Amino acid sequence: MPSYPLTVNGTPRTVESWDADMPLLYALRNALGLHAAKYGCGLGQCGACTVLVDGQPVRSCLLKVSAAAGRHITTAEGLGSPEKPHPVQAAFIAEQAAQCGYCTNGMVMGCVALLAATPRPTREQAQAALAGNLCRCGSHDRVLKAVERASGPRGA
Repeated sequence: MPSYPLTVNGTPRTVESWDADMPLLYALRNALGLHAAKYGCGLGQCGACTVLVDGQPVRSCLLKVSAAAGRHITTAEGLGSPEKPHPVQAAFIAEQAAQCGYCTNGMVMGCVALLAATPRPTREQAQAALAGNLCRCGSHDRVLKAVERASGPRGA
């Protein structure tokens, strides 16, 4: 069976699959047991499956496992832990930005990528960066407050 080497959350992993076109999302969830990335629409339109690939946000439902081979994949599990959350995860908790939680993975991963590229984004930059992440609960304002909290105090 063909195998695909990945570096997931800093650890070398190998995923076996007969189907080179299998979405990375399936490899993460089914083969590696990482469930933070969610299956939402399966079309790359909702953002629930977002992971970082070489530091860039990518819809894992659209990326073939064969195309992910040899790349560095970061999931929400690789950001922090319940005992020591990543600053973005801590900001989402503090701002109560998660309601049903289904979109939270994509929002957090998008925010991490945004802050890596733009450490102090404006509200408009945050809105633009997270525009492809759908939230049916309407917690967008809390998400934007979390982005602001995670980017640090203004005027500093």
